[in-house]
Amino acid sequence: MEKSQVPLPDGVREPFTVYLNGVRQELGRDYRITDRRLVFEKELVKEGNLGFWRWFLGAWGIGTYKRNDQVDVAWDVDGQPRVAHALDIEPSAPKTGS
Repeated sequence: MEKSQVPLPDGVREPFTVYLNGVRQELGRDYRITDRRLVFEKELVKEGNLGFWRWFLGAWGIGTYKRNDQVDVAWDVDGQPRVAHALDIEPSAPKTGS
């Protein structure tokens, strides 16, 4: 099964709330935390930069859609809300046998 990891930014402190594509995620059910990384038990995909043709078509109002998962984390610092938006998504390294 594909897994995805999302490194937490340095300023994030518990308690925090995790959102995937705007939907609140539950610790233990939707993700776990290992070594300051959110680990999802499914493949998440982050769309890269637009190529020329996709940009060109979009400029004319012609949509070209690809999957683009976004992970956001919200937390408070001294009562002030903070949000880290569209965090980097990394695939987990495949396990190798010895």
